[in-house]
Amino acid sequence: MFRAGLGPLLGKRLLLLHHVGRVSGSDRRVVLEVVAHEAPYRSWTVASGFGPRADWYRNLRAQPKTVVQYGNRHHAVTARFLTSDEGAEIMTHYGRRHPRTARRLCAYLGLPADGTESALREAGRTIPFVRLETDTCPPDTPN
Repeated sequence: MFRAGLGPLLGKRLLLLHHVGRVSGSDRRVVLEVVAHEAPYRSWTVASGFGPRADWYRNLRAQPKTVVQYGNRHHAVTARFLTSDEGAEIMTHYGRRHPRTARRLCAYLGLPADGTESALREAGRTIPFVRLETDTCPPDTPN
């Protein structure tokens, strides 16, 4: 749908991540769920549900500067790999906004899936999170 220019129909929960294969050097793309979006800073946080062994995650580790497509717009970004404490905080907020999805994700990953804050925090410490940040300042912030 992104290639057909229909990205906006997917809402604000998905983005298309362009990345380069760390071994092949080939262009790769993957659709990821946006766990958190900070519009003024033009940053998106995504999670690697398959852990640090996911190809897109490993490719970003090798080459963190890349491009995302959010809706119909492309943004040059740099990947910042979040700490387990930051991940715990993000997962707690995500679980509050999307309780059923968070429980299903935890169950799928074999993590405690009762939806409690402590279970969400523990899941967030386990799941690798990446913040994709643009190099631009928010509109009202001087450079």
